[in-house]
Amino acid sequence: MNYNELTAHEILENIKAKKCSASDVYNATYEHIDKVEDKVNAYVRVAPKEDTTSSIDETASTPIPIAIKDNICIENKETTCSSQILKGFTAPYNATVIDKLKNTGAIFVGHANMDEFAFGSSTENSSCGVTHNPWNLNHVPGGSSGGSTAAVAANEAIWAIGSDTGGSIRQPASFCGVVGLKPTYGRVSRYGLLAFASSLDQIGPITKDMTDSALLLNILAGYDPMDSTSANIDVPDYTQSLVNDVKGLKIGIPKEFFIDGIDPEVKDGVNEAIELLKKQGASFQEVSLPHTEYAVATYYIVATAEASSNLARYDGVQYGQRKMASETRKTKLVDMYEETRAQGFGEETKRRVMLGTYCLSSGYYDDYYLKGLKVRTLIKNDLDKVFEECDAIITPTSPTTAFKIGEKAKDPLSMYLSDIFTISANLSGIPAVSLPCGFSKAGLPIGLQIMAKPFDEQMLFKIGYTYEQQTPWHKKRTQLT
Repeated sequence: MNYNELTAHEILENIKAKKCSASDVYNATYEHIDKVEDKVNAYVRVAPKEDTTSSIDETASTPIPIAIKDNICIENKETTCSSQILKGFTAPYNATVIDKLKNTGAIFVGHANMDEFAFGSSTENSSCGVTHNPWNLNHVPGGSSGGSTAAVAANEAIWAIGSDTGGSIRQPASFCGVVGLKPTYGRVSRYGLLAFASSLDQIGPITKDMTDSALLLNILAGYDPMDSTSANIDVPDYTQSLVNDVKGLKIGIPKEFFIDGIDPEVKDGVNEAIELLKKQGASFQEVSLPHTEYAVATYYIVATAEASSNLARYDGVQYGQRKMASETRKTKLVDMYEETRAQGFGEETKRRVMLGTYCLSSGYYDDYYLKGLKVRTLIKNDLDKVFEECDAIITPTSPTTAFKIGEKAKDPLSMYLSDIFTISANLSGIPAVSLPCGFSKAGLPIGLQIMAKPFDEQMLFKIGYTYEQQTPWHKKRTQLT
């Protein structure tokens, strides 16, 4: 039996039945990493086997191998956001989610690759090299949590955690054929997450099916006094929402999400999912989210402005690399700042910092950032209005399947549109999940997105689990060797 191909709940059942041990599962995972990692490049750093094996607790509640996105702090471990500017930076503390995982016995496989500072939709913007999609190594895995999703899809981890600022969990989950969930903003602590856009970022689970997603969110969710944006709201047992029943649910289909230019195979896959859920007793109605057309523009104003502010701290003084000015330049402090940032940041990071600084600059703040915040409120109001009538909303996760490596690298605007269907959930703070709903003729996964009211993750699990029970897509595994 290839234990690394199992889901976490299957592994826990096998451990309980004494058919395998946590060490068996980790050894199978580690051996598979040795075989395929040079093809996938899912990890920035893999923990040494001898170090990890010694920390495995066979009596722990969930001793599951897990990949951690490279922007989440693990104490005394290098954490770099896949950027040269943070090379050598060792986290002085654990993120809250890491402490929660440690308390359950999770086995940390390593830090997963990502777009530098989470800026990207393809994991091509990494100083650690491009991550490859396990379903077709010539295609991207999506981003920015592409390393985390690729690790799960390639069976190099049983589950993973990533961060989602504009779709950075859901879009790569769609491209890699796994389940990626963005919880409600404030549901999971962001303490220890290196910030991209503080009002948008959210840590969430990446798993092989909805059951594993519920198990992992049970661990991650909860109030944290160390995070000022953490919601002090009771957390339910999400596994109780894994019921095969959608009878009586009203689900909205936003007409603005079924646009011209969407891949016909993606559209067909989502429509088939809708028809299946209709047969299970759910009712559907067309709804309108009229400000959707402004979502991408709004996001790239708000997100880049906040990124510009958050990344100002990386100047060569406190964190990571320090580059001294060349002999032909002056040796003032500002020269060290400029040299460090010029050499340490990649092209996409520089692009977004400059955009954000411009939006926040004197004379443009009102025209761009303030106006972006107002449109953000309109987008949230559209969703609130729909949720007065509907229990959930269903859309494609991405307008296309995974594109080829290099295909959009020289066209940033085209790349930004990859997140057109996921951004609204971040701007409004609502929970959303992507799960596989089919494959293209080329063998690439298609993602189905479900969105729900704030703090109603239970609805996502109810609908997603019901869909899974009628379909085989979540059971398919890549055959990388």
